[in-house]
Amino acid sequence: MVLKKIKTYGEFVMFSHTIFSLPFALISMLWAANGLPSLKTFFWILIALVGARNGANALNRWVDREIDKRNPRTSNRHIPKGIIKEYEVWTIIIFCFLIFILAAYKLNPICFKLTPIALFLFVIYSYTKRFTWACHVVLGIACGGAPVGAWLAVTGKFALAPFILGAVVMLWVTGFDIIYGTQDINFDRQYGIFSIPAAFGLRQALIISRIFHFIMIVFLISLYFIMSMSYVYLTGIFISAILLIVEHCIVSPKNEKKMKFASYSINQIVSPLILFFTVIDIFMI
Repeated sequence: MVLKKIKTYGEFVMFSHTIFSLPFALISMLWAANGLPSLKTFFWILIALVGARNGANALNRWVDREIDKRNPRTSNRHIPKGIIKEYEVWTIIIFCFLIFILAAYKLNPICFKLTPIALFLFVIYSYTKRFTWACHVVLGIACGGAPVGAWLAVTGKFALAPFILGAVVMLWVTGFDIIYGTQDINFDRQYGIFSIPAAFGLRQALIISRIFHFIMIVFLISLYFIMSMSYVYLTGIFISAILLIVEHCIVSPKNEKKMKFASYSINQIVSPLILFFTVIDIFMI
């Protein structure tokens, strides 16, 4: 019974999607430490990332509960279906945000002082689709804070590299979130939900997504020079670029299976792939 409930909670917050930003945060951590940081720092970085991401996602599900109920594509989610009660949702939100704050406190003063900014982004994102088509960008910015935070956790100082890596995450997440959002063009327009696909149309939205992903790859290449990486790192970027090209080639808003594969399944490979090649570069070259 307990395990079943834990599984339900994990599905509710889409725990498996933690893999999107986590690898980039780990890359930033490794670069900042010039290898592995202390076990304590590593532990609290992981706790902070898991707490922040899952708390933010649970909050988003609660804020969007009425929208999800009306949308045929999302009406079977946990809150609309009554699988999870609101008090359970808020228990998850509060618990996740508290461990995020605790982790930031345990890391260093600057991480702790910046937690209000992170929490603000987590909260405001959930409401942006009600007033701006730039909601995808706000989501990207919220996710892009992960590598910046990981760098600060190790060094306690700001630097150029983590902000570029944060921009990479922002561009990447924004790009594939736009693709995912093309499924709801008609619904968004009917109910006054703001999104890039609803505002600019399918064709233009996909072009915007491609532009974001192209700039992402350019930024990743720039980090090759900034961080003095080798051909191994570039190999990972090259393969990731091919995967993103494949993603844009198979996008089909009218086919939900293809859309999920393009916007989620492929991107679940991209960040671990880049992490894999970066780790080999750092420790073996």
